[in-house]
Amino acid sequence: MEEDQTAPDAGPALVANEAHGETTTATHAAEEEAGGMPQLNPDFFGNLIFWLIVTLVAIFLILTRVALPRIGATLATRRGTIGSDLAAAETLRTQARDAQAAYDKALADARAEASRIGAQARAEIQAQLDAELAQADARIDAKAAQSAQALRQIEAEAAGSVEAVARDAARAIVEALGGHPDPAAVDAAVARTVRG
Repeated sequence: MEEDQTAPDAGPALVANEAHGETTTATHAAEEEAGGMPQLNPDFFGNLIFWLIVTLVAIFLILTRVALPRIGATLATRRGTIGSDLAAAETLRTQARDAQAAYDKALADARAEASRIGAQARAEIQAQLDAELAQADARIDAKAAQSAQALRQIEAEAAGSVEAVARDAARAIVEALGGHPDPAAVDAAVARTVRG
């Protein structure tokens, strides 16, 4: 039952609020028809222009006194950094060119020195080889002379031995045939035959 009593009380309050909302909406509609938006109302133009000028002056002062000097300083710092970096890069490029030229010169000098050392080593090796060949030729000539002398000696000894063997063989043959050999006649005959 209490619920039924509150329901009739809530109903008139809602109706009053709705009625009040309609009057508020009606008031706003009347105001809008009368003047429109405040920004477009000519009665407020003086005030709006004043605040526009104040805002623009404030923005101008903030930009010229704070923002633009900072931007200018940053740009000058960047220009200086870029300039010094470009100068350093040019210096490094020059140093790199100089280093490349020094490297090329050192490489050419090293190649020339290597060629000179190679030629000198070849000349020394050729001189040593020629000296060794000369010594070997001298040793070979000495050995050949020794061998020739030994051969002549062997031939002489062999000739002497052949002559002795021929005399002994001739005496033995003469004795085998039944004669008495004359040693002087056998030696002379063998000597004539051996010497040709």
